[in-house]
Amino acid sequence: MPRRASSPRTKPPRLPYQFWIIWTSLLINKTGGFVMVMMTIYLTDQRGLSPSMTGIVVGAHGAGAIGGMLTGGVLSDRIGRKKTIVTSMFATTVVLSVLVVVDNVFAIAGLVAILGFVSVMAGPASVAAIADVVEPGERSRAFNIMYWAQTLGMGAATLLGGLLAAFSFPLLFALDALSALSAGLLVLFGVRESLSRGTDVVTGEPEPDRGTLGRVLRDRPYMLFVGLTFMQALMFSQTSSTLPLAMTADGLSETQFGTALAIGTALVVAGQLAVPRLIDRFGKAQVLAVSLAGSGLGFGLLGFADTFALYVSCVLVWTVASMLAAPPNATIIAELSPGPMRGRYQGVFSVTFAAAAFVAPTAGGFTLQYLGDWHWLIVALVGVGAAAGHLLTGPARERAARERAALTAANAVKAA
Repeated sequence: MPRRASSPRTKPPRLPYQFWIIWTSLLINKTGGFVMVMMTIYLTDQRGLSPSMTGIVVGAHGAGAIGGMLTGGVLSDRIGRKKTIVTSMFATTVVLSVLVVVDNVFAIAGLVAILGFVSVMAGPASVAAIADVVEPGERSRAFNIMYWAQTLGMGAATLLGGLLAAFSFPLLFALDALSALSAGLLVLFGVRESLSRGTDVVTGEPEPDRGTLGRVLRDRPYMLFVGLTFMQALMFSQTSSTLPLAMTADGLSETQFGTALAIGTALVVAGQLAVPRLIDRFGKAQVLAVSLAGSGLGFGLLGFADTFALYVSCVLVWTVASMLAAPPNATIIAELSPGPMRGRYQGVFSVTFAAAAFVAPTAGGFTLQYLGDWHWLIVALVGVGAAAGHLLTGPARERAARERAALTAANAVKAA
């Protein structure tokens, strides 16, 4: 019996030009984000602060970012995605230029909080803009590519930040400010406003009524997802808060800290784009559970690490696990958020990372100082708890997504 010829593999459609401009701006900004990556070392080595006080100051960035994420989400739904991104980038440039010359601890804490507020406003707006310009069937691929760029940029920032910190902290601040300015200019001159005007086919709400934050907070399946994401963010905030302190206590240098995280980033850059093909056959809740449990294992093993090689091994464990989480996270947000409220839904989701950036260094500075390596067992338990939460809440979340899709299709027919 003759073998049936296999059908040729079709190439995925090209993503729109506007997506690639936003993608490039994110890459530039993340690559130049040296300051917060090296802030704990800057405060302890250059300003002489204790680990606990350093945690409080770095935590101020997360506190400011909480308000910035929500503000960025609201503004992106009100004044537009482009204006919000540009405002965020230009304001970040100004704050960094002032922060480098300040030496009073209270002034530093205040400016770090302001930096947290203005620098993150672009995040919800950028994600909303990508959702606007990319077709629904291609959003998962687009967000995976976006995550790949952000990881590449943050890894480069960590590696270069370690080298620059050993050479000149003022230069580190200056290049960070320049990258934010460049990203803002690119969006200003290269991106069209994507905020649509009219009646949304899901909610039927006319402009400018785009709902309220309260409506997002009452969305129970979504808020349970947000809560579990907060637990995920608590784990990964360790990389910029307690991890550098632990490595420094074990006698490792700033360059070794940067190199360890950069190795993990290289793994993401090499393999992230293949992740969707590996996980498409599995449910999103199951994929997230495996990802968070594996990440918890990687962080828990830090309790036994005391050499550069062991730290790198831990980084590789949690990096492989974390790579699985980006596509399902982005898809869940797209499935559960109404079109005219994309900025607000993304803002609430992003607050989890801002809140974790506040809680992780603030609490972690004390637990690492007084509990030692038991700190990492607590982090591991957070990951395992989040994994169990996704398995328990996943079915209800999937039902809510199907109901949203059915409502969208029905209202689209009515509007036609």
